[in-house]
Amino acid sequence: MTPYRTLLIDDELSAREVLQVYLQAEPSVVVTGEAANGTEAVRMILQQRPDLIFLDIQMPELDGFDVLREIWAYHKPVVVFTTAYDQYALKAFEVNAVDYLLKPFNDLRFYQALERAKEWLRRQSQPSVDALLGQLNTVAVPADSAAYLRRMLVKENGRMFFVDTGEIRYFDAEGNYITLHTSRNRYTIYDSLTNLETQLDPLDFVRIHRSYIINVNYIKEVETHYNGDYVVRLQSGEVLKWTRNYRDNLKAFYGKSR
Repeated sequence: MTPYRTLLIDDELSAREVLQVYLQAEPSVVVTGEAANGTEAVRMILQQRPDLIFLDIQMPELDGFDVLREIWAYHKPVVVFTTAYDQYALKAFEVNAVDYLLKPFNDLRFYQALERAKEWLRRQSQPSVDALLGQLNTVAVPADSAAYLRRMLVKENGRMFFVDTGEIRYFDAEGNYITLHTSRNRYTIYDSLTNLETQLDPLDFVRIHRSYIINVNYIKEVETHYNGDYVVRLQSGEVLKWTRNYRDNLKAFYGKSR
């Protein structure tokens, strides 16, 4: 069985270390990252799309409930709250948390919560009989567009904020750094273009080069070039190369422009 991808979100390093120790003995779970504040948590959840998160409530920038409000429309991991404050318990279960660990908790209480989370995940991965019958009697439909990124967290001059993906003309990658080009500014994030490509709506974004993903809504024209390549002109006047290695992706642009 593929391990459940898990994020640890807590502003206290010691609290994250306790969770790491407990999870090291659990082969069904792999920790894919840690976040020390709410803003960082939102970015990592939307980028990594984990199966399970252990989430503190009182954190800098955004608290645990704010984190869920930011991500809920785009991704819904199983949530186990970890907090030193018991007054949030009712609110935690109102947002469908599977458990509420009150610090300090012992290993027995932790593994009870983990088993509850794993059972929740197993149920999610098993389609109901009605769902299976529906698959047999219906044709395939496009994936829900809500599954794709609609906002991206960026940092500029010491502040962090969201940029709507609809405002991004194209992405330009160099190594593991990606520049987001909008009509007003450019922002740099740390990620791979291959990973980002899987999170963007293919009806709007296509890979045209090993270093470029372009928003087809900003294309003015596409012209043939030599050796099977193409030249793309954006409405802004910028010019990019669409290489022959990504020629099959032209159908996304032609389908959008009809």
